Amino acid sequence: MIIEQIYTGCLAQGAYYIESNGEAAIIDPLREVSPYMERARKNNAKIKYVLETHFHADFVSGHIDLAKESGAEIVYGPNAKPDFDFYGAKDGEVLRLGGAKIKVLHTPGHTMESTCFLVSDEQGKEIALFSGDTLFIGDVGRPDLAQKPVSELTSEMLAGYLFDSLRNKIMPLSDDIMVYPAHGAGSACGKNMSKETTDLLGNQKKTNYALRAGMSKDEFIKEVTDGLLPPPAYFPENVMMNIHGYDSFNKVIERGMQALNPDAFERVANETGAVILDTRAPEDFIKGFLPNSVNIGIDGNFAPWVGTLIPDIKHPILLITDEGRIEEVLTRLSRVGFDGAVGYLDGGVVAWKKAGQETDEIKSVCVARLAEIGKKAQVNILDVRKTKEYLSEHVEGAVNLPLDYINENLGTVDKTKTYFVHCAVGYRSVIFNSIMRSRGYHNLIDVAGGFKAIQENGCIPTTAFVCPSTLI
Repeated sequence: MIIEQIYTGCLAQGAYYIESNGEAAIIDPLREVSPYMERARKNNAKIKYVLETHFHADFVSGHIDLAKESGAEIVYGPNAKPDFDFYGAKDGEVLRLGGAKIKVLHTPGHTMESTCFLVSDEQGKEIALFSGDTLFIGDVGRPDLAQKPVSELTSEMLAGYLFDSLRNKIMPLSDDIMVYPAHGAGSACGKNMSKETTDLLGNQKKTNYALRAGMSKDEFIKEVTDGLLPPPAYFPENVMMNIHGYDSFNKVIERGMQALNPDAFERVANETGAVILDTRAPEDFIKGFLPNSVNIGIDGNFAPWVGTLIPDIKHPILLITDEGRIEEVLTRLSRVGFDGAVGYLDGGVVAWKKAGQETDEIKSVCVARLAEIGKKAQVNILDVRKTKEYLSEHVEGAVNLPLDYINENLGTVDKTKTYFVHCAVGYRSVIFNSIMRSRGYHNLIDVAGGFKAIQENGCIPTTAFVCPSTLI
């Protein structure tokens, strides 16, 4: 039997390929389906099932396109009612895949349709649990994401269902079963996931706080719901796309692959009011960019930040990319449901400058220079890292304004004052500065290298370190 995890780091997402005797199943596929088709063709296998653990919030699944291309059947567990053809499996039902068996375990809690798939090998031994967002390594799925689609649900109600699912369906399973979750560290679908992406169930019973022996349901509900931050705004939109359907991946890519010269690019921008999204590296962006463009670098956690910071998932987008990377950018946008790209700047910023068009730039200072300025006058420092990062350790006197909540906290920044902005290493601070500059804030200066450079330099006082684990 073959089990392969196909992990996508920027989304902290795990899809899976499983195969037995020439039949394959894909679990929780991403939007682009060609890698799964190619994997099956390599082994001369036929994809029989597309197994969905739930209606995902943090990405748009490739289930519809993959089923069309492969002829596979889309399978959900109980309570799922999507607007396309699918097979609704019953709790406890066994699906056959070659010589293997896949048992359906309905595990409501993260969402009401959440389902795990327990796989037995050709000898009948239970070997793998594909746990979706029900059980992570070191954590469990957050119980508040189903509230938007189903308003009568509460986090406490869902947490109670999750407790029962874990105790009654998961924990009685054998300790030597390998757990394959849908996400790892960095995903917003949980609070404190491990960087490990698989583990033995027995080890999770010992180390995962949510599986603690003797834990009451009330204790579980309190711990699982405590400290939940609001989910990114695009989450409910992705859920709706996964339920109701979407344009094919190929159509989305074709629509965005429109090469526009500078004049056409400017015309489309004016006609559509499109967001101008520059995906180059931050250090390249600050040296010269189109006025009012926003930088979210493709080589960071690109898709989640796009989803977090662009409020309208359907808004038109015009792209500026490094040469040869337009299809990659479009693919990663589509993974989180941003299908509105209408073209890209042919030749990039170089072509824009050659056409005599105006550019803008963001000022940047090194840490040594910032320390010199701080000796002569008081400086305003904005720390745009997450609150937990800030509380763990920060520059003395710095104000925390997390990038995640920039749209809610614009009023806290004074347009007349100069601010020095930093994050951990420089990726998020340039995103922050570009957004603020596009909204008329012109007195923000980027701190090159971020907090890492501040620590290495040692000339700027910082608070004593507090272990992040104590802040959970």
